[in-house]
Amino acid sequence: MLRFETHESDGALICRLEGRFTGAGAEQVRTLVTNTDINLALIIDITELMYIDAVGEDVLLFIKKLGGEFVAETSYARDICERLHLPLMRNHEARPESSYDGNGNGRSAKSSRGR
Repeated sequence: MLRFETHESDGALICRLEGRFTGAGAEQVRTLVTNTDINLALIIDITELMYIDAVGEDVLLFIKKLGGEFVAETSYARDICERLHLPLMRNHEARPESSYDGNGNGRSAKSSRGR
C-alpha cells in the first residue's frame, strides 16, 4: 500500500511517499507531478518507502527528468537514490512541522502542472 501527502511550501511541491511505491500507486504520483504547476520546484521525500518496483523506479526517473530533488534519510532510500542517480536535496526542509495540521494530518495541495 502506498500513502502520499503533498503540500506547497516556498515555491515547491513537496510530496512525501510512504509504503510500497509500485504499479498503479506510482502511476498516480506520475499523474500528480505531471499536473502540477511548472513554476513549482519538485521535492520528493522517499524516506518512508519500504519497497520500489520497476514502475516506481521509472516514475522516480521521470521526476528526476523534470528537475525533481529527493529527500532520503534511510539507508534503503539513499541506496535507491544512489543506484538511480537521483539528486538529493541539499537542505532537508521537506519535513517541516508546519506541513501537518493540529491533528497530525497532512495538508494536500491541488495544482496543475501543464506539461
